[in-house]
This record gives sequence, structure tokens and C-alpha cells, in this order.
Amino acid sequence: MNTQITLMNQYVADLSVENVKFHNLHWNVVGPNFEQVHVYLEKLYDDFFLKFDEVAERVKMLGEFPVASTKEYLELSNVNELGNDDIKVEDAMKVAKEELEYLKASALKIREEADNNDDFVTVALMEDHVAAYDKEIWFIESALK
Repeated sequence: MNTQITLMNQYVADLSVENVKFHNLHWNVVGPNFEQVHVYLEKLYDDFFLKFDEVAERVKMLGEFPVASTKEYLELSNVNELGNDDIKVEDAMKVAKEELEYLKASALKIREEADNNDDFVTVALMEDHVAAYDKEIWFIESALK
């Protein structure tokens, strides 16, 4: 399997685990501005699912198979899961920011590899992902000031 597909499958796995991690944040966030943060985290995990599907379908378009089992996701993902605890609003936002920065870096690696392969469709897809992560990181940084 080529490097680009390997990176894309890692990203699919990471997005799947991030979806669960952000559900955990969403369910267990507590404190001031609870409702706004609760709703915001839902928006993020909904977006992860869309990205997850886009990238998996792109892997198929490239003639390969995307990873498609929870077992594979957990084996490939570098995302650390959370426990079952209350998470203060500020801590939840810090975790969200760190995870978005990680996903942005992953998308940038895929974008670079796709560019090396003259795969401009994947380049454009990853540029969209990077732009979306940039905006969310900015929102969180502004909220944490």
C-alpha cells in the first residue's frame, strides 16, 4: 500500500476515534457556558463524521480499501481516549484545540503526499479540511482568552 493511502487510512481511523472522544467531551462537559460548549462540541463531531466519510470514499476512488472496522481504527489511531469523568469547560476546549491541531497536521501530511502524487482531488480535499480546522482552532483560541 502506498504512503498516501496509509496516511489516509490513519486519518480515517483518527477521525473515527475523535468522533467518540468528542462525544465524550460533549456528554461530560460541565461548568459555565455549558450549553454553548455542549452544542459546539456536537458540531465538531458531526463534522468529523462527514470528513471520515469523504476520506474513506476518496480511498475507494483511488482503487483501495479504507479501513472499516473498530478494531482497525483502534490499532491505527494515535488518538488517546478519555475516561468517564466530568470535564470542565476550559479543559474540554483545550482538549478540543489539541485534537484539532493534530488532525490539521495529519491533513497537511496527506496533502503533501497527494501533491507529490499529482492527486489534485485529494490535495483540494485536504486543503478544505485544513481550512476548516484553522477556523475552529481560531474559535477555540478566542474563547479561551
